[in-house]
Amino acid sequence: MANAKSANLALRLPPAIKEALAKAAVADRRTVSSYVEKVLADDLEAKGYLPKTE
Repeated sequence: MANAKSANLALRLPPAIKEALAKAAVADRRTVSSYVEKVLADDLEAKGYLPKTE
């Protein structure tokens, strides 16, 4: 049963992007999943699609 606080998303990426993503996540001391969530949330907030969190 899926967690009510999250939803799954399958994503295919070119190997070079996946490798760069893994390096960026390590540099930010996050898992790849956590890093992707943060980057997406930041972009969606900046564009007004998601309310800003504090």
